[in-house]
Amino acid sequence: MLRALMYILPLALTIYAFIDCLNTPEDEAKHLPKVVWVIIILLFWIVGPIVWFAAGKMRRAPAGGRTPAEWHRNHRSEWVAPDDNPEFLKSLREENKKDESLLKDWEADLRRREEELKKREQGKAGEDTES
Repeated sequence: MLRALMYILPLALTIYAFIDCLNTPEDEAKHLPKVVWVIIILLFWIVGPIVWFAAGKMRRAPAGGRTPAEWHRNHRSEWVAPDDNPEFLKSLREENKKDESLLKDWEADLRRREEELKKREQGKAGEDTES
């Protein structure tokens, strides 16, 4: 059990440091670019994570509640409920208009076919009475 712990503990430390490095914003990585830190963590899997935690990252509270996903949050439009979104409601109205016109076309086609069928049946009925 102790032998397994000798391998699992550095591996867990390396994985944690790797994920921490990836989630750290680029401007909070100290001394080297983030890509170089990732390479150091992965190549030197016992010393690399320790160096990352000691010198690679600024260890202060982020200002303004910054998180690693700040870029995504700032570049994402604010969510609006579908019934409050005018663009969505407009697209629904346009779809309804298209569907209504398609339904009218189908109804007209159905009426035309029914009339043709009635004419054929009347024509056959007229032929049967003449014979």
